[in-house]
Amino acid sequence: MGRGKLRIYLGAAPGVGKTYAMLSEGHRRVERGTDLVVGFVEHHGRPRTQVMLRGLEEVPRREMEYRGARFTEMDVDEVLARRPAVVLVDELAHTNVPGCRNAKRWQDVEELLRAGIDVVSNLNIQHLESLGDVVESITGVRQRETVPDEVVRRADQIELVDMSPQALRRRMAHGNIYKPDKVDAALSNYFRPGNLTALRELALLWTADRVDEYLQQYRSEHSIRSTWQARERIVVGITGGPEGRTLIRRAARMAAKGSGSEVLAVYIARSDGLGLTSVSPKELALQRTLVEDLGGTFHHVIGEDIPRALLDFARGVNATQIVLGSSRRKTWQYIFGPGVGATVARDSGPDLDVHIVTHDEVAKGRGLPVARGARLGRTRLIAGWLTGVAGPVLLTLLLTHSGGALATDGGPGFANEVLLFLFLTVVAALLGGLLPALASAAVGSLLLNYFFTPPTHTLTIADPQNILAIAVFVAVAVCVASVVDLAARRTHQAARLRAESEVLSFLAGSVLRGETSLEALLERVRETFGMDSVALLERESDVAPWTCAGSVGGNGGAPLPERPEDADVDMPVGDHMALALSGRVLPAEDRRVLAAFAAQAAVVLDRQRLALEAERARDLAEGNRIRTALLAAVSHDLRTPLAAIKAAVSSLRSDDVAWSPEDEAELLEGIETGADRLDHLVGNLLDMSRLQTGTVTPLIREIDLDEVVPMALVGVPETCVSLEIPEELPMVAVDPGLLERSVANIVENAVKYSPDGLPVLVSASALGDRVELRVADRGPGVPDSAKDRIFEPFQRYGDAPRGAGVGLGLAVARGFVEAMGGRLAAEDTPGGGMTMVLTLRAAGGREPVSSPLPAQVTS
Repeated sequence: MGRGKLRIYLGAAPGVGKTYAMLSEGHRRVERGTDLVVGFVEHHGRPRTQVMLRGLEEVPRREMEYRGARFTEMDVDEVLARRPAVVLVDELAHTNVPGCRNAKRWQDVEELLRAGIDVVSNLNIQHLESLGDVVESITGVRQRETVPDEVVRRADQIELVDMSPQALRRRMAHGNIYKPDKVDAALSNYFRPGNLTALRELALLWTADRVDEYLQQYRSEHSIRSTWQARERIVVGITGGPEGRTLIRRAARMAAKGSGSEVLAVYIARSDGLGLTSVSPKELALQRTLVEDLGGTFHHVIGEDIPRALLDFARGVNATQIVLGSSRRKTWQYIFGPGVGATVARDSGPDLDVHIVTHDEVAKGRGLPVARGARLGRTRLIAGWLTGVAGPVLLTLLLTHSGGALATDGGPGFANEVLLFLFLTVVAALLGGLLPALASAAVGSLLLNYFFTPPTHTLTIADPQNILAIAVFVAVAVCVASVVDLAARRTHQAARLRAESEVLSFLAGSVLRGETSLEALLERVRETFGMDSVALLERESDVAPWTCAGSVGGNGGAPLPERPEDADVDMPVGDHMALALSGRVLPAEDRRVLAAFAAQAAVVLDRQRLALEAERARDLAEGNRIRTALLAAVSHDLRTPLAAIKAAVSSLRSDDVAWSPEDEAELLEGIETGADRLDHLVGNLLDMSRLQTGTVTPLIREIDLDEVVPMALVGVPETCVSLEIPEELPMVAVDPGLLERSVANIVENAVKYSPDGLPVLVSASALGDRVELRVADRGPGVPDSAKDRIFEPFQRYGDAPRGAGVGLGLAVARGFVEAMGGRLAAEDTPGGGMTMVLTLRAAGGREPVSSPLPAQVTS
């Protein structure tokens, strides 16, 4: 059975029309004869959405009771039993009521997809897990209901439902989204034009990234190598030289001119040290930091042909521009070739723009040109063979005047002729290595014997001294060739080791910087070795099948290998793990570096799994701690009021005692007091449970503090509290119910510890864009070391001599305040005691105004 397909309608904010678009798609599919049902759609009382539900089969919902209220959720079992081809599921980020089989609705959707059922769903951009902090910084509201990005990225189709902020606000004002009593608060808070514009940009950019992934996949599947300029991507070729920072800043300025542009800095290393490799490790690290600070990415690639590797990388990432620096070579160094910049510009074609940027290091020399030499290239080999074979022939023609007088009849002399041939042999060794030098020695010795050793034009040597001279000539030529070849091989090995050390240093730096993502590491492997796909495979035993623990690439003509033997390169990691690469066969010397990457991949995988296990262990430990504290609370604090209630009830029901009306009233008062105390304790327990499970969803609206704080003091004796709330305070953006409960808990705690006759002072003041509510008591206070601990669940400072409660009041208060975007902290009260400081966001909807009424009210 195949996995079902997921289609998601993505919006920037509530009300843009995601549910309407989803239902329209449902009607289109039904008209085409598709077996489609509605798994769950919440119309929120919107008439147009309700109309769209007509004609669509709805699966009965599952009714659940939670905290005395009844809720309905999608019945996954009923949908699986009905088994339609397509199911519509609204609000992908929704948190299910406790007691459902899955905590989140996206988990319900995953279960339906695994069963082979196609799902059409929707969500807003603020519900993506990775954007939580960004959305909070924009709107001031922390999203409690989120969906992992990977769940949305795996969707087969994502469609953006877009609407301008002005149009969305008009829909809101017309009552098409929220009820009329909530419209004003919404327009002045979450639905401000700036908020909506920023959220819209987030949605557009995120969708553009997803579209770019589809584009890369399509180009790979169809083997399209040319650049499609759908988005500006600027590749910067850096060498580790001082000009790199200039190039990076220039590319960043170019990218800033177009929205959504990217900067990719690439450093190409090759084993022979030529090309973009005159690197200073310190400078390269600074350039990496610079490009990341400017919002770009850094890439490390190994390639033998620098211009080709650079162009392949640029085309592989669908770049549109390449930025290179003007050559640092001196004028005479151009005899060795046109250089990387000129070659890249020549071969880039019409789809890539190449920018050559001037800098202060132009023509100052590349530095260490000889020490960077290593493996002999094709040009040097050809030059060596020409010098070793054709050189002696041309020298012979020159010395014999093209067949004229013999060298012995007026030539430079036999000794000098031997030195000239020896010079050619040394040059051949320097250019081409051992074999051209040996060939030069052989050809030179034959020519010396035939043309310059009496008797000439024969291979006979009459003078023994000439025999010794030719023998010494051959011996010296062989020795020089051997020394030059050995030096070349040693230089190549040193350069190779240097290239490997650069890659390993980069890998170690990534580990130290905390880059522990397995996918990121595998992408580095694919990028470094120029492969099409990389997969980390593992199995439980020698006979078990291989499974993929992580992979990158694998599009189009380069599928991911399912077994190590299916890959072009496989690197075992232990007994039951292997790194498999597809694309090309790597040389043997590259396997040392690949082995380091493979070992690090295994370590990263183990680290990720250990982190997950540690997180689960922490959750279990926290749960055990809370359960232990709850049992202790139930065994003592909850039984105390129950015992008092039971004793009073038993006394009232006793037939052998005649209670007076005053006694009965006292017993009834005791029952009521115990019931109130018990209700308060149970309420705090339930509130802490809501906070622990993340199900507290504040309904933020603008309100005055003097409307909420007095309501929180209803159960407190008037003589115990002094209230000072200036009327000119700005309104605050809070959930009135949560704020009232928080203030009640804070004041109750202060009154409990405040001495008799010294009332608790509750005051408020405005500071910039925030409002502070202070609750000050004159109790014993709390030392600085315990100020944070008193906000933890089931914590009571000292022996709590008046101690009714289980130590949850302040924990619940802080949880509610933070859920509303505020802060709760403890400070020392001047003169002794403790002050609770509750900081809230000012709504900004009303400027403070002066009033002729008294500035404070005391109760």
